[in-house]
Amino acid sequence: MSVAEAGLVDVLRGLGLVDPGEQVELIPLTGGVSSDVIAVKGRGGAFVVKRSIPRLRVAAEWLAPVERASSEVRWLKLVRSIDPRLAPEVIAEVPEQHIFVMAYLDPATHPVWKTEMFAGRVDPLFAGKVGADLARIHAYAAARPQLAAPFATDAAFMALRIDPFLLYTADRHPDVAGRLRELAGGLRTVKTTLVQGDISPKNILMGPEGPVFLDAECSVWGDGAFDLAFCLTHLLLKSVWLAPHREALLASFEALRDRYLAGVEWEDAGALSRRAAALVGGLLLARVDGKSPAGYLDEAAETIVRRRAKAILRDEALDLATLGDAWRAGALG
Repeated sequence: MSVAEAGLVDVLRGLGLVDPGEQVELIPLTGGVSSDVIAVKGRGGAFVVKRSIPRLRVAAEWLAPVERASSEVRWLKLVRSIDPRLAPEVIAEVPEQHIFVMAYLDPATHPVWKTEMFAGRVDPLFAGKVGADLARIHAYAAARPQLAAPFATDAAFMALRIDPFLLYTADRHPDVAGRLRELAGGLRTVKTTLVQGDISPKNILMGPEGPVFLDAECSVWGDGAFDLAFCLTHLLLKSVWLAPHREALLASFEALRDRYLAGVEWEDAGALSRRAAALVGGLLLARVDGKSPAGYLDEAAETIVRRRAKAILRDEALDLATLGDAWRAGALG
């Protein structure tokens, strides 16, 4: 056991989660770049420990406030107050060390949505449930503006999302830089609901009763269109990469989009759809040329995504319906 692992076990003993002298198994979990995530298995069962790190594990320099762990805990607890099924239980927190402990959900009953898609098991009905549940969370928060104060985490959102995805990409693409900076400005000013900030298939478990959302360290009071666009972007990327499952992935895009927009009650759904469509363009380009590129795309796929992303950014009339139709028809770029 390394010094760092021994220190973590000491923290868990201090919390009463590991008995004195008990030997536990530590299993690093993969999939993220911003935190250490470790499954701990001992005599009393299993749980997951998450610890924020100051420098994210990507090629470009990417720093972010480690206090984001506390924001994630607040988000998880809030969402469980809406419905305990929507997020794992938080068992303990050590804020001064940017560590928290949450329930372990067995992959046998809660597989990762991304893993299932990569295995060719693409389920548009589940995607629709993701859209419906995300709208449910956003609607709940939008009706409670007092939540804005505890989630005034704009500095972390800037460091984790606006700068590395939009502004960094703008510096690399002068031809669409103005549009990307405009989108960044919109995310700093539109404040309507609680944004999770990382609605990605790698952060959603396919629970027996529906989606379970993870990894809310980017949570902020902001524009719900960002969460919607972030997840839809992943589905479009995978429709390029997983060509044999293209139709099922595009059907997933449509199901998630439609179920989400059907639940928008805090503002005009058409306006949100147009903002989300523009953000999809920016996020697609960022997943090729931003600080957090999608590692599974080859050069040919990157070329396709880059061309289509710029076509979306240049067409300010697009909403999510017309974007989806154009993507399916190959009419972008």
